[in-house]
Amino acid sequence: MIEGHCLCGAVRIVVDGDHDPRPGACHCGMCQRWSGGIFICCAAEPGSVTVTGEVARYRSSRFAERAFCPVCGSHLWMRDTDRDDATYDLMPGLFEALRTEPLRSEIYTDCAPAYAPLTGDHRRKTRAQYEATAKFVEGDTP
Repeated sequence: MIEGHCLCGAVRIVVDGDHDPRPGACHCGMCQRWSGGIFICCAAEPGSVTVTGEVARYRSSRFAERAFCPVCGSHLWMRDTDRDDATYDLMPGLFEALRTEPLRSEIYTDCAPAYAPLTGDHRRKTRAQYEATAKFVEGDTP
């Protein structure tokens, strides 16, 4: 089990069950605009996630939402909305326990900004490699 909260503490998240604590990074244009640089998240199954407090949601595409605290603006998660069983892509910075987890994966590597190279031994996919097998927002560029 891991517990976390937003910057002001108005939103609390408990993950008690199936999750992957290792974060993944995305460099697509939408994620760069939302995060201000690199979107980093860890995955948790919906039945494992309990959220308390008011959450604001923004439908960022035809198939996904991005959630944030309406008080302090902390980013909370990104999640597909076209399936009830969609995982939560939670922001690892909300959880003290995740600070020591190594990077699991990185996508849109060819779109990464020069100021934020990620090092280490993890899976990497370019834009073309990722979009060949996963949902994406058509025409989204950094």
